[in-house]
Amino acid sequence: MPVEVDMRYRLVFGVGVAVGYVLGSRAGRERYEQIKRVTQRVTDNPAVQEAAGLVGAQVSRVTTMAKEQVAAHLPNGRSHDETGTGWPDEVKTASPY
Repeated sequence: MPVEVDMRYRLVFGVGVAVGYVLGSRAGRERYEQIKRVTQRVTDNPAVQEAAGLVGAQVSRVTTMAKEQVAAHLPNGRSHDETGTGWPDEVKTASPY
């Protein structure tokens, strides 16, 4: 799992750098259009689309695993109480005052 997390952070960082560069660029409209064309070519590339699909599937799998682990740590393994409020009894009755 650490490898998946590392790859996700690298991907998010790379996207952030690209977006930051485009938004912060003062090179004018011509440079913006050039960046836009290159980005479109990259995103239309079948290999990039396949990789994005694989990353999406991994994120979905990790999210499902995380939900299962959280539910396993709730009282009686429930993800919500019988009333459908979404809060276990212990949380619902606790008062911050």
